[in-house]
Amino acid sequence: MLKKRELHDAPVLFELMNHPEVYPYVRHKASTSDEFYFLTKQTLEAEERGELISRTIMDEWQQPIGTINLFDIQDNKGFLATWIGQPYFGKGYNRLAKEAFFEELFVESGIEAIFMKIRKTNLRSMHAALKIPYVSLGNDLFPDIFTWINQTDDIFDLFAITKDQFLFHYLQSQPSEDILEA
Repeated sequence: MLKKRELHDAPVLFELMNHPEVYPYVRHKASTSDEFYFLTKQTLEAEERGELISRTIMDEWQQPIGTINLFDIQDNKGFLATWIGQPYFGKGYNRLAKEAFFEELFVESGIEAIFMKIRKTNLRSMHAALKIPYVSLGNDLFPDIFTWINQTDDIFDLFAITKDQFLFHYLQSQPSEDILEA
């Protein structure tokens, strides 16, 4: 479902990213394949420096279909950015990718909180965020972050997932024998 980002996936991901239903919501946009290749290389280097965590989302045939990233990591907290190619909308990949990524972040990487800033007009992302059972509206829970993301205009809602929220839900969903073995 997820793998570390690799340069050789750039051409396929570039084509998927350029769909008009995807492109407006991609954080790091590229107008050419070469530019996307360069951005991918920069992403790999930033991950090596510990500035972000980036994964490629794969389908069941191990083909790249999108990316999921944790950006702006500070104090073991960061911002989530995900995009999936239009042919894969509505097929459950977003939920599966997020669950796998959250498990990696909270269990293996020591991340304490994940923030999602979502444009109030981005109904697709808003709907996806609200489907996550362990997400909280963060506008009031993290007022300093909410103010920071809306410095110029009130255009974003802030959603948050804390390690405690995720692990509580994760442990509740595991069969009891798995919990006993852990």
